[in-house]
Amino acid sequence: MRSLGSTRRNLLKAAGLGAAAMAMPKWLSAGEKKQARKPNIVLILADDLGYGDLSSYGAKDLKTPHIDNLVAKGMRFDNFYANCPVCSPTRASLLTGRYPDLVGVPGVIRTHLRNNWGYLAPQAVLLPKLLNRAGYHTAIVGKWHLGLESPNVPNERGFDHFHGYLGDMMDDYYNHRRHGINYMRLHGKEINPKGHATDLFSQWAIDYIKDRFRLEQPFFLYLAYNAPHTPIQPPKDWFNKVKKREKNISDKRAKLTALIEHMDDGIGKVIALLKDNGLDKNTLIIFTSDNGGQLNVGANNGPLRAGKQDMYEGGIRVPMCAVWPGKIKAGSRSDRVALTMDLFPTICEAVGASLDYEIDGRSILWALLGKSQPAEERYLFWVRREGGGYGGRAYYAARYGDFKLVQNSPFEPLQLYNLKDDPKEQNPLERRNPMYNKLFTALRNHIIEAGAVPWEKYPVKLSS
Repeated sequence: MRSLGSTRRNLLKAAGLGAAAMAMPKWLSAGEKKQARKPNIVLILADDLGYGDLSSYGAKDLKTPHIDNLVAKGMRFDNFYANCPVCSPTRASLLTGRYPDLVGVPGVIRTHLRNNWGYLAPQAVLLPKLLNRAGYHTAIVGKWHLGLESPNVPNERGFDHFHGYLGDMMDDYYNHRRHGINYMRLHGKEINPKGHATDLFSQWAIDYIKDRFRLEQPFFLYLAYNAPHTPIQPPKDWFNKVKKREKNISDKRAKLTALIEHMDDGIGKVIALLKDNGLDKNTLIIFTSDNGGQLNVGANNGPLRAGKQDMYEGGIRVPMCAVWPGKIKAGSRSDRVALTMDLFPTICEAVGASLDYEIDGRSILWALLGKSQPAEERYLFWVRREGGGYGGRAYYAARYGDFKLVQNSPFEPLQLYNLKDDPKEQNPLERRNPMYNKLFTALRNHIIEAGAVPWEKYPVKLSS
């Protein structure tokens, strides 16, 4: 286990980082370094996309040719996990490389105080800050969901460019309001654009790339859709197309299918622009989702149990693929276990941005490049704090190897599963199994670390 004292101190020092290395990535050979230009990075995040809601991941009633093409041209991960079964915490982990409760976001950030369960820690260092120091121009287009006002807005947390939405869900894809509040922004300016949010985000991503492709400076584009999050509101023509094609599909499923296909079309336009301008050859594209699909609106999480908000596999295991021509082998596949927070150090390593402080994520770059990278033995944790019927309480999951400890609500007992023998989490093991106590102890130590307050004494080490 990590030393809690050193972890805390390193986090507090992080805001004063020394400049990240401007050198080329260490994994390049000497010859490659002479010729190489740092890659552009395009990170695409869907919102509530289920594990089984891509045709490349087994869906039979929807067509996602552009995302499927990414899967075909790169590496697909079968065991990739979101850091939380809901939105904000996963996004916090993506941009900090840390467990979300260690950077102040154990639950969803919302408009109203009594229903808000997070505040992004001031000392947390976000990915764009490190990429800036490595020579990158950085942008977020789409959904932010890590703060609704200064100082926790994108341009004050390291992004050079922001064109998108500060809030959580939209009450309507066309008027872009939440509780009657307009959270659409261009940098810090409130804007009132017309059109479906998915179309807007796709076009704004295209506009950003067009502004950057003639420049020598590499760019990082974080394209965060709010599709297919509720409300399930696809454009009517997309809904009608699905209904005409899929003869026996329900209206509920057809709406979600159309919303996903519409997003896929927008992603296709962004990728086409990269290709048309020759940028695709030196661009690392990563696609994933922030949590599992929401079952009551028709989502498909494949063979996995449960869905969004659940700590079972359907709530946290998500599709993920990465494409990098000439670096990542087309049609490759990995069963390596990885989390959203692992993308932070992976991107840093790919571009040569140095990390001189501790994070929780582990780089998967060598696995992506097809090089030997043995699986690391580590404890993994998931947490979500929520109001409403949860009463402000948190619930958890923990994993080590094939064993997973699950508490699917604050009012249920912890249950131990062996995912190798029981991938659908149907047969809990007895509490006397030695892995129960190991995971219970590790989870307790993580909760102590995440809940540390100034009047607590930080132990030098907590053993598992």
